Amino acid sequence: MESALATGLQGLLLGVVNLSIYHVIMLVIACVLLYLGIAKGYEPLLLVPIGFGAIMVNIPLADMMGKDGFLRFFYDAGVLTEVFPLLIFIGIGAMTDFQPLLQNPKIILLGAAGQFGIFLTLLLALALGFDKLDAVAVAVIGACDGPTAIYVSSKFAPHMLGAVSVAAYSYMSLVPLIQPPIMRALTTERERQIVMGAAKLQPISKAAKIAFPVVVTIFASILAPKGAPLIATIMLGNLFRESGCVDRLKNCSENELTNIVTLLLGLCIGATMEADKFLKAQTLLVLALGFIAITLDTAVGVLFGKAMCFLTGGKINPLIGAAGISAFPMSARVVQTEGQKYNKKSYLLMYAMSANAGGQIGSVIAAAVMLSVLQGMGIIGG
Repeated sequence: MESALATGLQGLLLGVVNLSIYHVIMLVIACVLLYLGIAKGYEPLLLVPIGFGAIMVNIPLADMMGKDGFLRFFYDAGVLTEVFPLLIFIGIGAMTDFQPLLQNPKIILLGAAGQFGIFLTLLLALALGFDKLDAVAVAVIGACDGPTAIYVSSKFAPHMLGAVSVAAYSYMSLVPLIQPPIMRALTTERERQIVMGAAKLQPISKAAKIAFPVVVTIFASILAPKGAPLIATIMLGNLFRESGCVDRLKNCSENELTNIVTLLLGLCIGATMEADKFLKAQTLLVLALGFIAITLDTAVGVLFGKAMCFLTGGKINPLIGAAGISAFPMSARVVQTEGQKYNKKSYLLMYAMSANAGGQIGSVIAAAVMLSVLQGMGIIGG
Protein backbone atom coordinates (compact mmCIF):
# COMPACT_ATOMS: atom_id res chain seq x y z
CA MET A 1 0.00 0.00 0.00
CA GLU A 2 2.76 2.36 0.99
CA SER A 3 4.72 1.40 -2.13
CA ALA A 4 1.74 2.20 -4.37
CA LEU A 5 1.27 5.53 -2.60
CA ALA A 6 4.93 6.38 -3.04
CA THR A 7 4.74 5.54 -6.74
CA GLY A 8 1.68 7.75 -7.10
CA LEU A 9 3.42 10.65 -5.40
CA GLN A 10 6.39 10.20 -7.72
CA GLY A 11 3.99 10.47 -10.64
CA LEU A 12 2.72 13.77 -9.27
CA LEU A 13 6.28 15.06 -9.09
CA LEU A 14 7.19 14.12 -12.66
CA GLY A 15 6.12 17.53 -13.95
CA VAL A 16 8.35 19.29 -11.44
CA VAL A 17 11.28 16.95 -12.10
CA ASN A 18 11.05 17.57 -15.85
CA LEU A 19 10.72 21.34 -15.50
CA SER A 20 13.92 22.77 -16.99
CA ILE A 21 15.30 26.30 -16.86
CA TYR A 22 14.29 26.64 -20.51
CA HIS A 23 10.67 25.87 -19.64
CA VAL A 24 10.84 28.50 -16.92
CA ILE A 25 12.22 31.09 -19.35
CA MET A 26 9.44 30.38 -21.84
CA LEU A 27 6.79 30.59 -19.11
CA VAL A 28 8.18 34.00 -18.15
CA ILE A 29 8.10 35.12 -21.81
CA ALA A 30 4.50 33.89 -22.06
CA CYS A 31 3.56 35.89 -18.97
CA VAL A 32 5.22 38.99 -20.47
CA LEU A 33 3.05 38.59 -23.58
CA LEU A 34 -0.02 38.31 -21.37
CA TYR A 35 1.07 41.44 -19.50
CA LEU A 36 1.55 43.40 -22.73
CA GLY A 37 -1.84 42.32 -24.00
CA ILE A 38 -3.84 42.76 -20.78
CA ALA A 39 -2.13 45.57 -18.89
CA LYS A 40 -0.73 47.57 -21.81
CA GLY A 41 -3.43 46.84 -24.38
CA TYR A 42 -0.93 45.87 -27.10
CA GLU A 43 -2.89 43.73 -29.60
CA PRO A 44 -4.69 41.86 -26.78
CA LEU A 45 -6.82 39.79 -29.16
CA LEU A 46 -3.65 38.06 -30.35
CA LEU A 47 -1.11 38.44 -27.57
CA VAL A 48 -3.42 37.00 -24.88
CA PRO A 49 -4.14 33.69 -26.69
CA ILE A 50 -0.52 33.55 -27.94
CA GLY A 51 0.78 34.00 -24.41
CA PHE A 52 -1.57 31.40 -22.98
CA GLY A 53 -0.79 28.99 -25.80
CA ALA A 54 2.89 29.38 -24.96
CA ILE A 55 2.11 28.47 -21.34
CA MET A 56 0.16 25.38 -22.41
CA VAL A 57 2.90 24.06 -24.68
CA ASN A 58 5.69 24.58 -22.13
CA ILE A 59 4.12 22.54 -19.32
CA PRO A 60 6.34 19.45 -19.00
CA LEU A 61 4.70 16.18 -20.05
CA ALA A 62 1.39 17.89 -20.97
CA ASP A 63 2.17 16.98 -24.61
CA MET A 64 -0.15 19.63 -26.03
CA MET A 65 1.61 19.43 -29.41
CA GLY A 66 2.01 15.66 -29.41
CA LYS A 67 0.42 13.43 -32.00
CA ASP A 68 -2.97 13.48 -30.29
CA GLY A 69 -2.48 16.77 -28.45
CA PHE A 70 -5.22 19.37 -28.07
CA LEU A 71 -3.24 22.11 -29.82
CA ARG A 72 -1.81 19.78 -32.46
CA PHE A 73 -5.30 19.18 -33.87
CA PHE A 74 -5.96 22.89 -34.48
CA TYR A 75 -2.39 23.50 -35.67
CA ASP A 76 -2.59 20.78 -38.31
CA ALA A 77 -6.11 21.73 -39.38
CA GLY A 78 -5.71 25.49 -39.54
CA VAL A 79 -2.06 26.54 -39.64
CA LEU A 80 -0.35 23.87 -41.73
CA THR A 81 -3.16 24.18 -44.25
CA GLU A 82 -2.88 28.03 -44.17
CA VAL A 83 -6.66 28.16 -43.60
CA PHE A 84 -6.61 30.29 -40.43
CA PRO A 85 -4.68 33.30 -41.83
CA LEU A 86 -6.77 33.24 -45.01
CA LEU A 87 -10.01 33.26 -43.00
CA ILE A 88 -8.62 36.20 -41.02
CA PHE A 89 -8.08 38.02 -44.31
CA ILE A 90 -11.75 37.66 -45.20
CA GLY A 91 -12.57 39.44 -41.95
CA ILE A 92 -9.97 42.15 -42.58
CA GLY A 93 -11.42 42.76 -46.04
CA ALA A 94 -14.92 43.05 -44.59
CA MET A 95 -13.70 45.65 -42.09
CA THR A 96 -11.59 47.73 -44.49
CA ASP A 97 -12.96 50.75 -46.32
CA PHE A 98 -10.93 51.35 -49.48
CA GLN A 99 -12.93 54.44 -50.44
CA PRO A 100 -10.25 56.91 -49.24
CA LEU A 101 -7.77 55.14 -51.51
CA LEU A 102 -10.14 55.31 -54.49
CA GLN A 103 -10.62 59.02 -53.84
CA ASN A 104 -6.85 59.64 -53.66
CA PRO A 105 -5.41 57.06 -56.08
CA LYS A 106 -1.99 58.75 -56.30
CA ILE A 107 -1.51 58.09 -52.58
CA ILE A 108 -1.28 54.37 -53.35
CA LEU A 109 2.33 55.11 -54.32
CA LEU A 110 3.05 55.64 -50.63
CA GLY A 111 1.58 52.22 -49.94
CA ALA A 112 3.99 50.79 -52.49
CA ALA A 113 6.96 52.72 -51.09
CA GLY A 114 6.16 51.42 -47.62
CA GLN A 115 6.99 47.88 -48.78
CA PHE A 116 10.59 48.58 -49.85
CA GLY A 117 11.82 47.72 -46.39
CA ILE A 118 10.60 44.17 -46.96
CA PHE A 119 12.84 43.70 -49.98
CA LEU A 120 15.82 45.43 -48.34
CA THR A 121 15.48 43.18 -45.29
CA LEU A 122 15.21 40.16 -47.59
CA LEU A 123 18.62 41.01 -49.05
CA LEU A 124 20.04 41.52 -45.55
CA ALA A 125 18.68 38.17 -44.34
CA LEU A 126 20.17 36.40 -47.37
CA ALA A 127 23.50 38.10 -46.70
CA LEU A 128 23.38 36.79 -43.13
CA GLY A 129 23.05 33.24 -44.41
CA PHE A 130 19.31 32.62 -44.09
CA ASP A 131 17.79 30.06 -46.41
CA LYS A 132 15.80 31.77 -49.19
CA LEU A 133 12.40 30.70 -47.83
CA ASP A 134 13.39 31.61 -44.27
CA ALA A 135 14.59 35.01 -45.49
CA VAL A 136 11.24 35.69 -47.15
CA ALA A 137 9.38 34.76 -43.95
CA VAL A 138 11.55 37.16 -41.93
CA ALA A 139 11.31 40.00 -44.44
CA VAL A 140 7.50 39.90 -44.52
CA ILE A 141 7.48 40.94 -40.84
CA GLY A 142 8.18 44.45 -42.15
CA ALA A 143 4.76 44.56 -43.77
CA CYS A 144 3.39 44.94 -40.25
CA ASP A 145 0.66 42.56 -41.33
CA GLY A 146 0.29 39.59 -38.99
CA PRO A 147 -1.86 37.32 -41.19
CA THR A 148 0.46 37.76 -44.17
CA ALA A 149 3.51 36.93 -42.05
CA ILE A 150 1.75 33.88 -40.61
CA TYR A 151 0.61 32.69 -44.04
CA VAL A 152 4.08 32.91 -45.56
CA SER A 153 5.93 31.37 -42.62
CA SER A 154 3.40 28.57 -42.02
CA LYS A 155 3.53 27.62 -45.69
CA PHE A 156 7.24 27.87 -46.38
CA ALA A 157 9.08 28.14 -43.03
CA PRO A 158 6.87 26.51 -40.36
CA HIS A 159 9.81 26.05 -38.00
CA MET A 160 10.01 29.85 -37.76
CA LEU A 161 6.29 30.47 -37.24
CA GLY A 162 6.55 31.26 -33.52
CA ALA A 163 9.36 33.80 -33.83
CA VAL A 164 7.94 35.43 -36.97
CA SER A 165 4.40 35.68 -35.55
CA VAL A 166 5.47 37.09 -32.20
CA ALA A 167 7.71 39.63 -33.96
CA ALA A 168 4.99 40.65 -36.44
CA TYR A 169 2.28 41.24 -33.85
CA SER A 170 4.62 42.76 -31.27
CA TYR A 171 5.97 45.32 -33.71
CA MET A 172 2.49 46.00 -35.07
CA SER A 173 1.33 46.84 -31.56
CA LEU A 174 4.40 49.03 -31.02
CA VAL A 175 3.86 51.15 -34.14
CA PRO A 176 2.95 54.22 -32.00
CA LEU A 177 6.37 53.93 -30.34
CA ILE A 178 8.50 52.90 -33.34
CA GLN A 179 7.31 55.28 -36.04
CA PRO A 180 7.33 58.80 -34.48
CA PRO A 181 11.12 59.01 -33.89
CA ILE A 182 11.76 57.92 -37.48
CA MET A 183 9.23 60.45 -38.79
CA ARG A 184 10.87 63.27 -36.84
CA ALA A 185 14.40 62.25 -37.81
CA LEU A 186 13.67 62.29 -41.55
CA THR A 187 11.58 65.47 -41.80
CA THR A 188 12.15 69.12 -41.00
CA GLU A 189 9.88 71.01 -38.64
CA ARG A 190 8.68 73.08 -41.59
CA GLU A 191 7.68 69.92 -43.48
CA ARG A 192 5.85 68.56 -40.44
CA GLN A 193 3.85 71.79 -40.24
CA ILE A 194 2.52 71.57 -43.81
CA VAL A 195 -1.28 71.79 -43.91
CA MET A 196 -2.71 69.74 -46.72
CA GLY A 197 -5.72 71.50 -48.12
CA ALA A 198 -9.10 69.87 -48.09
CA ALA A 199 -9.15 67.55 -51.06
CA LYS A 200 -11.95 67.93 -53.55
CA LEU A 201 -13.06 64.36 -53.24
CA GLN A 202 -15.48 62.99 -55.71
CA PRO A 203 -18.03 60.53 -54.35
CA ILE A 204 -17.23 56.98 -55.36
CA SER A 205 -20.09 55.16 -57.01
CA LYS A 206 -21.32 51.89 -55.61
CA ALA A 207 -20.46 50.21 -58.91
CA ALA A 208 -16.84 51.36 -58.61
CA LYS A 209 -16.58 50.13 -55.02
CA ILE A 210 -17.95 46.74 -56.06
CA ALA A 211 -15.70 46.52 -59.10
CA PHE A 212 -12.56 47.39 -57.10
CA PRO A 213 -12.12 44.05 -55.24
CA VAL A 214 -12.97 42.08 -58.37
CA VAL A 215 -10.50 43.98 -60.57
CA VAL A 216 -7.73 43.89 -57.95
CA THR A 217 -8.18 40.14 -57.47
CA ILE A 218 -7.98 39.40 -61.19
CA PHE A 219 -5.02 41.62 -62.07
CA ALA A 220 -2.97 41.11 -58.89
CA SER A 221 -3.46 37.35 -59.01
CA ILE A 222 -2.40 37.20 -62.65
CA LEU A 223 0.67 39.30 -61.82
CA ALA A 224 1.61 37.20 -58.78
CA PRO A 225 -0.39 33.92 -58.86
CA LYS A 226 1.43 32.40 -55.88
CA GLY A 227 -0.15 35.05 -53.67
CA ALA A 228 -3.64 34.68 -55.14
CA PRO A 229 -5.12 33.18 -51.92
CA LEU A 230 -3.98 36.22 -49.94
CA ILE A 231 -5.28 38.71 -52.46
CA ALA A 232 -8.52 36.88 -53.15
CA THR A 233 -9.56 36.42 -49.52
CA ILE A 234 -9.08 40.04 -48.47
CA MET A 235 -10.93 41.21 -51.57
CA LEU A 236 -13.72 38.68 -51.03
CA GLY A 237 -14.30 40.16 -47.59
CA ASN A 238 -14.32 43.66 -49.08
CA LEU A 239 -16.82 42.53 -51.74
CA PHE A 240 -19.10 41.33 -48.92
CA ARG A 241 -18.82 44.83 -47.45
CA GLU A 242 -19.45 46.82 -50.59
CA SER A 243 -22.04 44.68 -52.38
CA GLY A 244 -24.73 45.53 -49.84
CA CYS A 245 -26.60 42.30 -50.50
CA VAL A 246 -24.86 39.86 -48.16
CA ASP A 247 -25.00 41.59 -44.79
CA ARG A 248 -25.13 38.26 -42.96
CA LEU A 249 -21.88 37.15 -44.59
CA LYS A 250 -20.27 40.54 -43.94
CA ASN A 251 -21.31 40.55 -40.29
CA CYS A 252 -20.17 36.96 -39.82
CA SER A 253 -16.81 37.70 -41.48
CA GLU A 254 -15.97 40.70 -39.34
CA ASN A 255 -17.36 39.27 -36.09
CA GLU A 256 -17.96 35.57 -35.43
CA LEU A 257 -15.55 34.21 -38.04
CA THR A 258 -12.74 36.61 -37.18
CA ASN A 259 -13.17 36.16 -33.43
CA ILE A 260 -13.15 32.35 -33.53
CA VAL A 261 -10.22 32.10 -35.93
CA THR A 262 -8.24 34.75 -34.03
CA LEU A 263 -8.62 32.72 -30.84
CA LEU A 264 -7.54 29.44 -32.44
CA LEU A 265 -4.75 31.08 -34.45
CA GLY A 266 -3.36 32.77 -31.35
CA LEU A 267 -3.30 29.50 -29.41
CA CYS A 268 -1.60 27.75 -32.34
CA ILE A 269 1.06 30.45 -32.62
CA GLY A 270 1.73 30.10 -28.91
CA ALA A 271 1.96 26.34 -29.43
CA THR A 272 4.96 26.85 -31.71
CA MET A 273 6.88 28.52 -28.89
CA GLU A 274 8.19 25.32 -27.35
CA ALA A 275 11.36 25.94 -25.36
CA ASP A 276 13.63 23.71 -27.43
CA LYS A 277 12.48 25.32 -30.67
CA PHE A 278 12.06 28.96 -29.65
CA LEU A 279 15.10 29.58 -27.44
CA LYS A 280 17.67 29.78 -30.21
CA ALA A 281 20.05 32.48 -31.40
CA GLN A 282 18.09 32.53 -34.65
CA THR A 283 14.99 33.74 -32.79
CA LEU A 284 16.82 36.84 -31.58
CA LEU A 285 18.11 37.42 -35.10
CA VAL A 286 14.56 37.14 -36.47
CA LEU A 287 13.33 39.72 -33.94
CA ALA A 288 16.20 42.06 -34.86
CA LEU A 289 15.59 41.72 -38.61
CA GLY A 290 11.85 42.24 -38.10
CA PHE A 291 12.58 45.51 -36.32
CA ILE A 292 14.91 46.55 -39.14
CA ALA A 293 12.20 45.70 -41.68
CA ILE A 294 9.50 47.86 -40.13
CA THR A 295 12.02 50.66 -39.56
CA LEU A 296 13.06 50.60 -43.21
CA ASP A 297 9.43 50.45 -44.38
CA THR A 298 8.63 53.56 -42.35
CA ALA A 299 11.77 55.37 -43.45
CA VAL A 300 11.30 54.69 -47.16
CA GLY A 301 7.64 55.73 -46.93
CA VAL A 302 8.57 59.05 -45.30
CA LEU A 303 11.38 59.67 -47.80
CA PHE A 304 8.97 59.01 -50.67
CA GLY A 305 6.59 61.46 -49.00
CA LYS A 306 9.40 64.03 -49.00
CA ALA A 307 9.89 63.44 -52.73
CA MET A 308 6.18 63.98 -53.35
CA CYS A 309 6.33 67.10 -51.20
CA PHE A 310 9.14 68.48 -53.38
CA LEU A 311 7.47 67.57 -56.68
CA THR A 312 4.18 69.18 -55.64
CA GLY A 313 5.80 72.37 -54.44
CA GLY A 314 5.23 71.67 -50.77
CA LYS A 315 1.58 70.61 -50.98
CA ILE A 316 2.08 67.17 -49.41
CA ASN A 317 3.09 66.63 -45.81
CA PRO A 318 5.73 63.88 -45.91
CA LEU A 319 4.53 62.47 -42.59
CA ILE A 320 1.73 60.64 -44.39
CA GLY A 321 4.38 58.43 -46.00
CA ALA A 322 4.77 56.63 -42.66
CA ALA A 323 1.23 55.29 -43.07
CA GLY A 324 2.23 53.27 -46.15
CA ILE A 325 2.53 50.11 -44.04
CA SER A 326 -0.20 47.59 -43.34
CA ALA A 327 -0.90 48.45 -39.67
CA PHE A 328 -4.41 49.66 -40.51
CA PRO A 329 -5.65 52.07 -39.17
CA MET A 330 -3.11 52.39 -36.35
CA SER A 331 -0.39 53.93 -38.50
CA ALA A 332 -2.81 56.51 -39.95
CA ARG A 333 -3.71 57.59 -36.42
CA VAL A 334 -0.03 57.94 -35.55
CA VAL A 335 0.43 60.27 -38.53
CA GLN A 336 -2.57 62.37 -37.48
CA THR A 337 -1.29 62.62 -33.90
CA GLU A 338 2.22 63.54 -34.98
CA GLY A 339 1.00 66.18 -37.42
CA GLN A 340 -1.19 67.79 -34.75
CA LYS A 341 1.85 68.20 -32.48
CA TYR A 342 3.42 70.63 -34.92
CA ASN A 343 0.35 72.33 -36.37
CA LYS A 344 -3.07 72.26 -34.73
CA LYS A 345 -4.60 73.17 -38.09
CA SER A 346 -3.19 70.07 -39.73
CA TYR A 347 -5.65 67.25 -40.37
CA LEU A 348 -3.78 64.44 -42.06
CA LEU A 349 -6.01 61.51 -41.12
CA MET A 350 -7.92 61.33 -44.40
CA TYR A 351 -4.72 61.29 -46.48
CA ALA A 352 -2.99 58.91 -44.08
CA MET A 353 -5.93 56.51 -44.27
CA SER A 354 -5.52 56.46 -48.05
CA ALA A 355 -1.84 55.58 -47.69
CA ASN A 356 -2.65 53.02 -45.01
CA ALA A 357 -5.24 51.30 -47.22
CA GLY A 358 -2.64 51.26 -50.00
CA GLY A 359 -0.19 49.67 -47.57
CA GLN A 360 -2.77 47.00 -46.72
CA ILE A 361 -2.94 45.98 -50.37
CA GLY A 362 0.76 46.62 -50.95
CA SER A 363 1.89 44.24 -48.21
CA VAL A 364 -0.19 41.42 -49.65
CA ILE A 365 1.08 42.06 -53.17
CA ALA A 366 4.68 42.34 -51.94
CA ALA A 367 4.43 38.91 -50.34
CA ALA A 368 2.74 37.54 -53.46
CA VAL A 369 5.47 38.95 -55.70
CA MET A 370 8.25 37.40 -53.61
CA LEU A 371 6.53 34.01 -53.61
CA SER A 372 5.95 34.17 -57.36
CA VAL A 373 9.61 35.07 -57.95
CA LEU A 374 10.65 32.06 -55.86
CA GLN A 375 8.29 29.92 -57.90
CA GLY A 376 9.83 31.24 -61.10
CA MET A 377 13.29 30.37 -59.76
CA GLY A 378 12.11 26.83 -59.07
CA ILE A 379 12.65 27.19 -55.30
CA ILE A 380 8.99 26.46 -54.56
CA GLY A 381 6.62 24.35 -56.58
CA GLY A 382 3.76 25.51 -58.77
